[in-house]
Amino acid sequence: MFDMDGLMLDTEPSYKYAWQRAARDLGYELEDSLYDTLIGRCEADSEAELTRAFGPRFSIPEFRRRWSEHWRTRVEERGVPTKDGLLELLSLLEERGTPLAVATSSDSCRAGFSLRSAGLEHRIPVIVAGDQVAKGKPAPDIFVEAARRLGVEPHACVALEDSDAGVLSAVAAGMRALMIPDLQKPSEAALRSALRVLPSLRDATPVLLSLLA
Repeated sequence: MFDMDGLMLDTEPSYKYAWQRAARDLGYELEDSLYDTLIGRCEADSEAELTRAFGPRFSIPEFRRRWSEHWRTRVEERGVPTKDGLLELLSLLEERGTPLAVATSSDSCRAGFSLRSAGLEHRIPVIVAGDQVAKGKPAPDIFVEAARRLGVEPHACVALEDSDAGVLSAVAAGMRALMIPDLQKPSEAALRSALRVLPSLRDATPVLLSLLA
């Protein structure tokens, strides 16, 4: 089970840029400390946090429109780089015939756009997006659904995640989780929940393969 943003794809900096610029467009300052608490969470939860932080006059529809425009422009200009070690790991898992899925908090449209931009849309057969489940990460719904679509039990799965919300979601679903932090420093809860915390996908590869042996 792969998370997408910040784990497979180096997209978190572009999201951070887009969200902070959109907030600034509307006259608000989205501080790094607040943004970091939103990483890995579904959009509905993140937007609710922004409303709590900025007040009811903060226009979520306008913010959503603006950050989506800024993000797409950024991606079209700079592309979507894959994280170091991802392509090699995918090849190893494909050679083994390991069932693969993406479980991402991004909505279906952005997930598809990101994976197409990175040339990965045909390499992973099951993609579960944040708008396809009732509750987003850290609730377990997205990983439970991904396992269901693969036809496997959650306890047989290993999730690769970069965020606190993702690790807690995977573990709540009954999966083992390897954490490869990106922009967000792991919380104590995530450190307790993750099976291992590793610096990169390259470092995670032998650990993952040993778990799947």
